[in-house]
Amino acid sequence: MDMSLPEDITAFIADLDCFIDEQIKPIEQANPEYFDHRREFTRTDIDRGGIPSRRWREIMREARVLADNSGFYRYPLPKALGGQDASNVAMAVIREHLAHRGPGLHAELGHEASMVANLPLALVLHVYGTAGQKEQYLERLVSGDMEMAFGLTEPNHGSDATWLETRAVRDGDDWIITGAKRWNSVIDVAEIDLVFARTSGQDGKAEGISAFLVPTSADGFEVPFYWWTFNMPTDHAEVRLNRVRVPSSALIGEEGRGLDCAQLFLHENRIRQAASSLGAAQFCIDRAREYTEERRIFGRKMRDYEGIQWQLVELQIEAELVRNTILKTAWDMDVRGKTAVSDKVAMVNVRGNRLACDAADRAMQIHGGIGYSRHYPFEYIYRHHRRYRITEGSDELQYRRIAASMWNFS
Repeated sequence: MDMSLPEDITAFIADLDCFIDEQIKPIEQANPEYFDHRREFTRTDIDRGGIPSRRWREIMREARVLADNSGFYRYPLPKALGGQDASNVAMAVIREHLAHRGPGLHAELGHEASMVANLPLALVLHVYGTAGQKEQYLERLVSGDMEMAFGLTEPNHGSDATWLETRAVRDGDDWIITGAKRWNSVIDVAEIDLVFARTSGQDGKAEGISAFLVPTSADGFEVPFYWWTFNMPTDHAEVRLNRVRVPSSALIGEEGRGLDCAQLFLHENRIRQAASSLGAAQFCIDRAREYTEERRIFGRKMRDYEGIQWQLVELQIEAELVRNTILKTAWDMDVRGKTAVSDKVAMVNVRGNRLACDAADRAMQIHGGIGYSRHYPFEYIYRHHRRYRITEGSDELQYRRIAASMWNFS
């Protein structure tokens, strides 16, 4: 079996690295105060609730436009959206590679900003949107001329999404939506919010939940505050919908089958998160190994002590196993479809995200006092990747999905 990567993927990555070095790194060098991982509050607008500063948004936008104009940004998108229909295998390799480079504008994952697009909401519009919705939003979303938020989680419901309390009821040709959302990301700059609300059916059942494209400027759409998080700045809003009226044209997908949109979003994201976490873990492992070559303790190089070697050996074993499983799962997704291997996606998501946290923690320990300091980015990496063990499906939810496959229950 030939396990080598296709030449077109390796060539794309080589070109991408050149682009990052030649066009993205100079942006970092010209704005050093925004790329010192010790000074994340330079990116944070405290007076506006801790959201990203306007300048930080401008920098991310500048990099995105450069990547789009250079032919990298839309690579994974369908050809109808200007992309190249990249495979899940290609995207897994690319996401790992970008994270393995270490923190930077090339993959500012705190905001899911990358030189190679991660735009599952564009796919939602592409697959489920009406002709009118696509005309109004789709190209502007892909180009970055507008942003779109995702409102599924609620104050009383996270992983148990089928129990959400937000309701939408018909009123003539309109829908009236009432409820609340939590961790509603990107609201600070979003034009529309993809809001999930129950329109029929029983609590605890997926059937009866619908999805709506709700303008953030609509009467009754309120953002009382933003949640400050482990990593700052934050764009995770608390949202209240007080009898928000939207036309029937705001419904996306089939009425009562809104969670189909959510599943497309989540499957696209979960394996890419796992690949990014793997890349971050390998960065930490590599930096820790390099440090053991430099640091001398008790008259010998740190690398000569088995107690140190084995800590990194265990992490490297896990990284290799996770890498192989991610690639196999991505290949299965390409061949059998995204939802056909949801249990395998859950497996790599759990192990990849946990590995990133373990590797960052171990790198801190091996570096000793300076590892605990902010001189190195290990604590920054830990804080960022720790959230992936909760967001878009907690570890426990992933276990439940795997169990459902093992015992054949829903």
